[in-house]
Amino acid sequence: MKLAIFNGSPRKTNSNSTILINHFSNGYHGHNHHNTELHYLADVKKNANHIEAFKKADTAIIIFPLYTDAMPGQVKYFFEQIVATPSKGKRVGFIVQSGFPEAYHSTFVERYLKKLSQKMEWDYLGTVIKGGIEGIQIMPPNMTRKVFGRFELLGKHFAASGKFEPELVKKLRKPYRISKVRLLFFRLFLLTGLNNYYWNVKLKENNAFEKRFDAPFAPA
Repeated sequence: MKLAIFNGSPRKTNSNSTILINHFSNGYHGHNHHNTELHYLADVKKNANHIEAFKKADTAIIIFPLYTDAMPGQVKYFFEQIVATPSKGKRVGFIVQSGFPEAYHSTFVERYLKKLSQKMEWDYLGTVIKGGIEGIQIMPPNMTRKVFGRFELLGKHFAASGKFEPELVKKLRKPYRISKVRLLFFRLFLLTGLNNYYWNVKLKENNAFEKRFDAPFAPA
């Protein structure tokens, strides 16, 4: 099986998508020694290479983050390009991750991916959805061990069967919706202001903290 993986995160090698796909690849290559091509769709100048790699691959996995309920622009651009590429029968699967704790937010883009696959007459392998991913780069190992282990198992099963293992897909989707108790907890947590800590760190790193309330497109 010639597998090509397309990472649609704007952060490229520094992305959470890269971390997840690395664990998937560890499991995959532990049981399949075929070379796997990895492409970063944010390198838009290499788009012709990405299209060619997609054409040549037997199987493609496209992973990307959900940003405010939408796919990144370079992912949409990639899809618009491959629509013009004959690829009937190609095996294609998707992985969508997000910072939203529940999987529900990602089910809408999942519908699009399924319809796209039907339109292109691909062999649709399904969509893996995992929420609560933003922040994994600063979480201690005991908080990420389970999800990383499941992505390694996902890769292992994929190497053996060429498919996403259904039970693992189901586990990764949990929680599908936030429970009322957990929602109450989040509302109380918001009152502390600690939910802004991670984002404030990023704003300061990029010299944008003082501009966080700017609204350049608001009516004067």
